[in-house]
Amino acid sequence: MIKITFHSTSTHRLRPLGKLMMRQCRSGISNSTKYYSSTTRKNHLHHTPVKVKMQRRASTTVAATSNQYYPHTFTPLDLGPDISPLPNRVIMGSMHCGLEGHSIPPLLSNLLSLSKKETDHSTDLAAYYAERAAAGTGLIVTGGISPNKTGWLTPFGSKLTTPSEVQFHKTVTSTVYQSNPETKMILQILHAGRYSYHPFNKSASAVKSPLSPFVPRAMSLSEVQSTIEDYANCAKLAKEAGYQGVELMGSEGYLIHQFLCPKTNSRTDEYGGSYTNRIRFALEIIRETKRVVGNDFLIMFRLSMLDLVENGSTWDEIIQLAKELEHAGVTIVNTGIGWHEARIPTIATSVPRGAFTWVTERLKPHVSIPIVTSNRINTPRHIESILQSGKADLVSMARPFLADEEFMSKMKAGKDDEINTCIACNQACLDHAFVGKRASCLVNPRACHELELPKPTIQTTTAASTIKHKKKLNIAVLGAGPAGLSCALTFGQLDHNVTLFDKADALGGQFNMAKRIPGKQEFYETLRYFDTMLDKVGVKRCFNTQIETLSDFGEDYQKFDKIILATGVLPRTPSIPNVSHPKVVTYLDVLQKKIICGDRVAIIGAGGIGFDIAEYLLHHDDSLGLNDKMPIEVADFMKEWGVDDAHWGVTNGSSSSSTDCGKGEEKRGGGLIPSPQPKPKRKIYLMQRKQGKLGATLGRTTGWIHRAHINKGQVETIAGCTYDRIDDDGNLHITIQHKKKNKGGDSGKDEEEEKRVLEVDHIVTCAGQIKNDSLQKTLEEQMIARSKKQQHSTDKQQQEQQANQKHVYVIGGAYKASELDAKFAINMGTRLAYAIHGEFDDNQVEQMVYGEHKMDAEETMLNLLMKLSGKK
Repeated sequence: MIKITFHSTSTHRLRPLGKLMMRQCRSGISNSTKYYSSTTRKNHLHHTPVKVKMQRRASTTVAATSNQYYPHTFTPLDLGPDISPLPNRVIMGSMHCGLEGHSIPPLLSNLLSLSKKETDHSTDLAAYYAERAAAGTGLIVTGGISPNKTGWLTPFGSKLTTPSEVQFHKTVTSTVYQSNPETKMILQILHAGRYSYHPFNKSASAVKSPLSPFVPRAMSLSEVQSTIEDYANCAKLAKEAGYQGVELMGSEGYLIHQFLCPKTNSRTDEYGGSYTNRIRFALEIIRETKRVVGNDFLIMFRLSMLDLVENGSTWDEIIQLAKELEHAGVTIVNTGIGWHEARIPTIATSVPRGAFTWVTERLKPHVSIPIVTSNRINTPRHIESILQSGKADLVSMARPFLADEEFMSKMKAGKDDEINTCIACNQACLDHAFVGKRASCLVNPRACHELELPKPTIQTTTAASTIKHKKKLNIAVLGAGPAGLSCALTFGQLDHNVTLFDKADALGGQFNMAKRIPGKQEFYETLRYFDTMLDKVGVKRCFNTQIETLSDFGEDYQKFDKIILATGVLPRTPSIPNVSHPKVVTYLDVLQKKIICGDRVAIIGAGGIGFDIAEYLLHHDDSLGLNDKMPIEVADFMKEWGVDDAHWGVTNGSSSSSTDCGKGEEKRGGGLIPSPQPKPKRKIYLMQRKQGKLGATLGRTTGWIHRAHINKGQVETIAGCTYDRIDDDGNLHITIQHKKKNKGGDSGKDEEEEKRVLEVDHIVTCAGQIKNDSLQKTLEEQMIARSKKQQHSTDKQQQEQQANQKHVYVIGGAYKASELDAKFAINMGTRLAYAIHGEFDDNQVEQMVYGEHKMDAEETMLNLLMKLSGKK
């Protein structure tokens, strides 16, 4: 892996890249190499549909020998006479994790000095899926693989178009089937269309996506027909690679979906206009794929059942397509919700669990083949409830399998409390995927790094450990926040003796603040997981304990080999005259001490903490006794975001209208209605010193949700302000720097000042943090002195080496106090435990735990493309 520095990249190295991409994409981009000749398909595009055996819906009757905890979940699913049954009703849904392979030409790899390790992740991907299969996952769907070059998600992204690319996938499938022969694995075929992040993308029509800077070119008729061949070719190669089926991505706004909706399809040929024409592309892909791969190959189609954008599909159209999919030979219909560009949350933590299962339930009566529900389903009880109620035949989850590779085995054993629950934060998975980084998981840093961080023995119920330690260490961890919890648990899983200290009376640290934020109640699950697992691995807890010197450890101070400082951060007090006024409080005062703020509040600092405080104050009032743990109801969520759950999919015995958007809504399709604008309970000002958009550093896939929340709450946002003083009445005096408008209305270089006085009841400071690492030097000196006293060797050089060995390590916020970053903290705690367990020297520990992020090939290519195109 290499780190790319753009300012040192010479122009002559970039020019060949642009030429190579142009040549690769123009030569054969519409007629890419086929594994079978296009002549074998002659006259099949408009042939009479092949006859397929209609599959009756599988029985949901629970067998007498079924699982005692979750009988409906572990009932096998019959897929007809040609395909063997699924062992259970849970699907590991598709999610791009950055390991799916690349199509970077050797010349370009050499030009960028990319090693095989940076471009071939087949063994990493195999290990990732194999652990999930070993735990009993019934069906695994890969990340999206393009059927041709124009469909790349990113430049030179993963594709399956030639026999030479089959071996990569054989490595994956063979490893998975070896770990569990009952698991089925299918390849998702995904053509990104206008969502492709490269300048050679194509779509049904030349309609630019808000997610890509590149305008797509409308496909010609011959390119449409060639793309249909490409899908079938990809499926044929997938079968050769050992996959037992494919999922056709017809949802979330990708290419097939772009053909389905008038939003992105303005064609006037046989693939545009009427709905019959707009679904032709999808149906011909299925028929041609079925013709090529036969009836013993599973075909799942991901169907958008609720677009959540204007000019999307109507409910009548969705029903019509679902029936046509069944008639064309689809084995399973999977639920898709929303386009990626939709401005309604569908999978973030603020979305109620199973918020969209009602959509699947309403389509289910219209088809007889198995149907899958998805989105924000993350607990065994919820899965079982959905299946028992008959809302769906299968449940699909993606991120929960990142959070816990043993989800299915723990569920089957009734060990729900041991499941590391997905909190739907997106910080390490989707936020990584959208910028080309390798995905992982905030609560499970091992995800997608299984070979680097092998499974500890004590955690697993399904596989033997691949790591052994030479010496059982005594470890003291100071601080029971995210970093300390992950470090203590990992050391315990690696079979070391661990004692966890904290001055508080319970574990959690910053988690205990995060769980109080509306929409972040899933952190209760994370705390439950750590509480359960720390007991399981035998970590000793010492709460209400303040450590300042070695002697504070009591009788144990002599035994500790390593001390881990995970003591977190302290709020930074901004330098503002009269900042000690009684009306000024910190975010800790609000979230920990539960100070009740008045009706008018100024928040200083608009980073992640500032936004959290704003959302908390908009929705919470301790004086009313509101319960932090109370999740938002599905009906309330739909009302808040303008989703017409009352009418969408409800026909009342008659054909639904072409609008399907509720009364008074003239927009076509999408399931949208105007959302209410209730009066907020507080007047809130959210401010930052720097110019520019507030919340610019928030999560890539969730930041817009936080900004939407404060907009709904009518929070006044102020950028470019100076905090002048706080007067004796506790009012905040500020100066705002505005860019002067030029004659054209654009912001110029000159600035003008505006003086304001904010009359408020409270001022909450969220102006950053400082590291709480004051113990490091003292404890390290005392540990070295103790080590010298305990020396038994007569070799002076050896004595010196042992005495100077590092004894105290700092992790999490105590190491780096930028925001309250649980992803950073948990990852660092986990990696430090592995590094010390592996007896790495200090340089190796520095690289593994504290080293800078290194880019893989996909991230490298994406960054270079942005540099070439002037988008970065």
